[in-house]
Amino acid sequence: MKKGLVMEGGAMRGMFTAGVCDVLLENGINFDGAIGVSAGATFGCNFKSKQIGRAIRYNKRFAHNWRYCSFLSLLLTGDLYGADFCYKQLPNKLDLFDYETYRSNPLKFYVVASDCKTGKPVYKELETCDEKDLTWMRASASMPLVSRVVKVDGYELLDGGMTDSIPLKAFEDMGYEKNLVILTQPRNFVKEASSSLKLMKFSLRKYPKMFDAMLHRHEVYNQEKAYVFEQEEAGKCFVICPFESLGISRTENNPDELQRVYNLGRLAAQESLGRLMEFLK
Repeated sequence: MKKGLVMEGGAMRGMFTAGVCDVLLENGINFDGAIGVSAGATFGCNFKSKQIGRAIRYNKRFAHNWRYCSFLSLLLTGDLYGADFCYKQLPNKLDLFDYETYRSNPLKFYVVASDCKTGKPVYKELETCDEKDLTWMRASASMPLVSRVVKVDGYELLDGGMTDSIPLKAFEDMGYEKNLVILTQPRNFVKEASSSLKLMKFSLRKYPKMFDAMLHRHEVYNQEKAYVFEQEEAGKCFVICPFESLGISRTENNPDELQRVYNLGRLAAQESLGRLMEFLK
């Protein structure tokens, strides 16, 4: 029976996921595969490279660096989160990503991106985290309105959360039967329609199917979340999520706030550890 790790996105709510993953690594908890969406991909890749503390470290260090995340970056580059800084300078020079460990780790790592032409999710395994793989990772985290469309392998892509925010069903279809799902919203959260649909319609005018997906995104999200809890009730998945709303901005740049949410992730994981180990047996 293959064991999987499923990581929701949520921009800086992803610090919660980073905290959970670090506790998993510290306790030697392994999986056969992992899948991340948006921040679940960009921070979750450190689980495969086994770099405890890396995600919280570089996010705090560069929280106020305009090249990492700022409206100046959006104005100058077209991306709120600077593509060159985040996916080239950061992993290769500023806070080194352990490519060797990533590639030697047998865990399979997937990301979810949204195909702008079809309005459907695309699931991509990142085997080496080379430049093309990192482009896929960037696509997975390229939020609408504040990111350029990412072109790679013939696709035109944006944030995976636009079409499959919690890819548990997709991972089950890949053969992962026993899964840990890390959510970044509390159990009682219900997603509502986006307040930016008019802007979305203009921004996605070249991609009508993608806009149609955004019209129904809240419905799909709520259905996916309900499915997660159904599977949890059936004993087929284990859920770790915040006890209450994390109360953090998607673009938070206060290091203390980042640390607070990271600590909440650690706490949630530590409190679930015994039950999780029993579930994974």
